[in-house]
Formats: sequence, C-alpha cells, structure tokens
Amino acid sequence: MQADEIGLLLRQDRGQFLEFISAYEYRRSPGQKKREEDLSREIVRVLSGMANADGGAVLVGVEPDKSVTGIPHDDDELHALIQAPQDLLRPQLNHACHKVRLGHLQLIKFEVASGLEIYRIAGGRSFYRVASETVSLPAEQIHALKEAKKNVFYERQQALNATWFDLDTDLVQAFVDKTQPGRDAQTVLSQTHHLLDHSRALPCPNMAALLLFAKDPTRWHPRAGIDFVKYEGAERQHGSSLNVVKRMRFEAPLVRLIDEAVGRIKEHIRERTILHDLFFRERLEYPTFAWQEALVNAVAHRDYGLSGASIEVWMFDDHISVRSPGLPPAPVTLEQLRRQKSIHFSRNPLTVRVLADLGYLREMGEGVPRMFQEMESYGLHPPELSIEGFIFTVTLRNAPVYDETTLKWLNQFGTAQINLRQRRLLAYAYCHGKTFSTAEYEKIAEVDRDTAYREIRVMVRNGIVAPLKPKSRSYRIVEKL
Repeated sequence: MQADEIGLLLRQDRGQFLEFISAYEYRRSPGQKKREEDLSREIVRVLSGMANADGGAVLVGVEPDKSVTGIPHDDDELHALIQAPQDLLRPQLNHACHKVRLGHLQLIKFEVASGLEIYRIAGGRSFYRVASETVSLPAEQIHALKEAKKNVFYERQQALNATWFDLDTDLVQAFVDKTQPGRDAQTVLSQTHHLLDHSRALPCPNMAALLLFAKDPTRWHPRAGIDFVKYEGAERQHGSSLNVVKRMRFEAPLVRLIDEAVGRIKEHIRERTILHDLFFRERLEYPTFAWQEALVNAVAHRDYGLSGASIEVWMFDDHISVRSPGLPPAPVTLEQLRRQKSIHFSRNPLTVRVLADLGYLREMGEGVPRMFQEMESYGLHPPELSIEGFIFTVTLRNAPVYDETTLKWLNQFGTAQINLRQRRLLAYAYCHGKTFSTAEYEKIAEVDRDTAYREIRVMVRNGIVAPLKPKSRSYRIVEKL
C-alpha cells in the first residue's frame, strides 16, 4: 500500500465505511501507548461490526481528529495486532491488511467485506456498524440478522459468462476518479468494493458490479430500472376510465439511474404559489429531500432477487408513492420505521457502499427519520409506510396540515428544541386558544402520562410553554414571534 492511498483515506471522515483508531491511551496516562491486548480488542470490535454490516476500512495509528500519531508497538506486538481478527473472532474473519510507513510513523490498514455470517468476539458480544458508531447487538437482533444474511447472496452471484468487458469502463473510471483518484480501476473494484473475481483469466464481475456498471443492465436483470406513471386525479382508473397522463421508464446502470430518474421526475413536481407576509412566493408541493430519499432508498435496498418487478413511482394530484420490490430486511421492521428509529441494515451491502461513496447515501439509518422531519417542517402529513404483498411503499401527501401562519410560528423551533410529538401538540394548541392540558398532550402525541409530563417539562425549561397556574396541568404557549 502506498502513502498516497493513506492520504485519500485521511481526506474522508469517519462513518459507515471508515474508522480511525489511535494506538495511544489518553484517559489514564496521556500519551502512553495502549496495551497490545486492549488495542487488539478495539480493532476486532470495529472490524467485526463492519463485517456484520456493510464492510469498511479501519486505519490504526490515526487519532479521531485525523492527526497521524503512528503505532509505537514493537514487531511482536504489531504481529499480534495483525493476527487479532483470526485469534479473537469467531468465526475467523477474512480480511486484507497492509502495513505502511508515513515518514517514521507506522500505520496499519485493515479492509473487510460485508460477511455472510455473524462475527463475535471470542467468549463475548457481537457488534454492528451504524454510521460512525459500533454498537453491541442484543440477542434478539443477532438472531434476526442471521436470518437476514441468508438472503443477501443475490448481488454476490457470478453471472454466467460475464467478464470485465461487460462493464462500462468509462463509468467505472469516472467512479474511481471521483472516489479514489489515481488508483487502478480493477484494483479498486476488487479490493475495496469486492465486485470482481480475479480467480479466472479475465476479471469476472458479480451481480452487484453488473447492476452498478454494466453496459446493458437489462441483459443481466430485466427489471432493475424505475417505472414512472403520472395519473390524473387521486386514484388509479382502468379500462375506459384509464387516467394515465404520462409514463416513463428509466433503464441505466445504478450509478446513473438515480440522477436520470430524479432529473425527469422533478419536472412533474409542481410549484404552488403561497401568500406569505403580503407577498406571493413559490414552494414545491413536496420537500425535495423527502421524495428523492424515498427513491434512493428504493434503488439501494430493493430486493433484486425479485427480478420480475421494478421500482415504481406513481404520481397523483394529491400524493406520490414510491413502490419498491421486497419487504424491509430483518431486523428492520415497519413499526420501527414508522416510529422513526435510527436503524440500518443493507440487503445489498456491496451496492450500498458504492452508492454511499458517490454521495447518494450519507447518514446511514437517518434517511427515514429526516423524511418525517422534512414533511413536518413543510406542514405536510408524515410519510405513510405500508406493505402490500411483496411491495414496500412510501407515500407522501401534499395536502397541508397547518396554515401558513402556524407553520411559520412552528418553524422558529429547530429539531434540537422540539421533537415531532411536541411539534404536533404545539400546532394544535396554537390553533386552539394557545393553551393545552397534559391530557390533551397524551391524546394528541399518543404517549403515556409520564412521557407527556416529561416532554412538557422540557418545553417549560426551554421557555416555549408555561403553566397557567403554579402546579397546574394546563399550559399556555409563550409566543416568541
């Protein structure tokens, strides 16, 4: 490994696919090297979390702020660090490891792919990588994850007779130039992204590589594209009442598919003229992030094993629905998504990593919660998440919940000040005499009395509401605008 490759990593931030680990201890004895046993366990904890999730790289000898401090351990200790994934994990973890020197400083880079098994520290726990955190997995999630990993073989399959020449090399090179400039394209696809098999005379792409970069994706998957249908009215009609206004089909390698679909679909997202402060202003009928995130998630997480169905976008006068083949992959549940839990599991980890490197997927596990926030800040109903047969659907409605005055007042509070339940209650109170009771909070926010009391007290401390009387269970809004 060359020093310039380390430089590429250091220009990135910690996240789903990258972690920096210091070889020094600062809490007990500032500036003293970590014990080899402690550093080994830290390395295998992060590596196993990445292998249980989407794969990634770990750079040892770098501080969290990306300053390079090196590994001060001797040769025997370095050997033990390199062997740690085999010695401390069950089952043993297959990984790539490189030692590199920057000046007089020694570093180690570990690279691991998403595994088909659940890795655990010997005699200990299993971990999972979510964004920049490596979290411990409870027993029930370990079982669900084991079941889910039984269904992630599709993108790793080798297509019959597929070779390197079936890929659009211009697309591949553009991807490499954007993500790891200066490196060999086949090396990047093989070593970093695990998309090529070099065991034959010609490098052979797996299904993930073909979906992402193939010259003709339909040769390998007949329905990997996106169907867009625009209807007149609020529901589908058939036969003599057929109400299709526009129909488009997008077929392209996945690294181009999202941009092509978004570019054409956004032409049909209408602007609405709203009277605001005695001036007319334009606003799109749906928040841009919300509908585009639904589309990106569909491309990244759909079940490509269901080759007879494509992603569909249905647009009506009052709502838009993004329909994705495949149910949410365990351990993700519909109820968790509706409750806006920050959760993450990739049915297609190889595809997800490429799309993340291109910037389509930024904060793993945060996309759905942010969709809810964007719709709420627009004064619209929250996204509707549903399952029908094998289709997972996200529906966004453009009918406003609040009038413009209420929305303006609500938007003075950031998401750090109030959550969605508090926001909903404040909107209700603002339109109903600017007062509310604890019982009304319980009913509107759908929470128990203790939660209602706790969240009301937060608003009292922040000066948003105040009791009508001392020790009262009724409150008034403290208007700030």
